[in-house]
Amino acid sequence: MRGYMYILLCSNGLYYTGSTKDLDRRLAQHQNGEGANFTRKHLPVELVYYEEFNRIDDAFYREKQVQGWSRKKKEALINGEQNKLPDLSRNYSQFGPSTLRQAQCSGSQREEVD
Repeated sequence: MRGYMYILLCSNGLYYTGSTKDLDRRLAQHQNGEGANFTRKHLPVELVYYEEFNRIDDAFYREKQVQGWSRKKKEALINGEQNKLPDLSRNYSQFGPSTLRQAQCSGSQREEVD
């Protein structure tokens, strides 16, 4: 079953990330105050980004991934600037490429979460 991960811009300027099987229906629910508590309090909302998946569980997984991202990283995704995503990763920014190379050279294994 097809699924969607989406990002809404709320009236307070914050982003809301969700997933659904029916994007049009879910957007109407948000606009009518029948969506999540967060969007209900910050109407109107505007769809600023979405991704389509063959399976709803993949959309849900992607939702959880993007929810943990910083505002700047979400905005890079929204603006189609995927090349900026690694630099905006909290782990990448915290440790930097030289630290990652040192860890790899010393035999340490480090997994990036973002």
